[in-house]
Amino acid sequence: MPSTIPLALFCLIGAAAVAIWLIVSTRWGGDRIVRQNLKQGLTDSETEQVRSATNFGWARKFITAKGAERLETLYAKAGRPAKWPLTRIMAFKVIALGTVAVVGLMMLVLSGSNKIILLMVILLIPLAYFVPDLLLYSKGTERQKEIGLELADTLDQMMIAVEAGLGFESAMSRAGHNGKGPLAEELVRTLQEMRVGIPRRDAYLALEQRADVPDLRSFTRAVIQADAYGISISSVLRTQADEMRIKRRQRAEEAAQKIPTKILIPLMLLVLPVLFIAVLGPTALTFIVG
Repeated sequence: MPSTIPLALFCLIGAAAVAIWLIVSTRWGGDRIVRQNLKQGLTDSETEQVRSATNFGWARKFITAKGAERLETLYAKAGRPAKWPLTRIMAFKVIALGTVAVVGLMMLVLSGSNKIILLMVILLIPLAYFVPDLLLYSKGTERQKEIGLELADTLDQMMIAVEAGLGFESAMSRAGHNGKGPLAEELVRTLQEMRVGIPRRDAYLALEQRADVPDLRSFTRAVIQADAYGISISSVLRTQADEMRIKRRQRAEEAAQKIPTKILIPLMLLVLPVLFIAVLGPTALTFIVG
């Protein structure tokens, strides 16, 4: 059995090296020429999308349509990370699944079908496949929180710009280009979609779907109704900004009220035992010695 450990480690390192090579490697020949032609005039993020689509397009064949749709939704909510395009994430899922399956099979063969190793393989195979989904979900949740926190201040900026005489789209453009964070990025993308010919209603609904934030959904629906019925956008912005500030204050008060409950368990498990030992320890020793 000890002689099989170096062989297992060698197989594990070899499989990991192959996986890393497949992820970072690029194709040669005609694909390189295609990439160079396609990336002319594109930004860095768009160039990365083109490069990834060329290198890792094969991974789509191993992902079901439903799985690809779910992954696309998570990817959009996570803000479409430029360094990790969708096709690269799909390739990582396929490679991770294959690597864990092969290494697990080797370990089972070398260990004589050990039950513990079998259980570990059964647990690690789905975990390796769904790790990117979990990471995207976590990033998307953090992004939603940031958008919710930024919304009230952004609406204030847009309201001031509209009351100063700017149009709604100009105010949105100013808030998007002057701001930082995921909400500013989404506003800029929404304006870009409208400039290429997408109707306003569809662009706002796409913004609502990408962000998936209840407060932003309320704002986009109010803007759509104002645009449809001719309501003053300035009054809509003022009402929405006041409402968002109230909601943000209420969420902060709710979070503050939860703090005593959250610190109760660490206090009981970590602080109080040490305090009891420090206070009662000398008395107990005196009683035992005496």
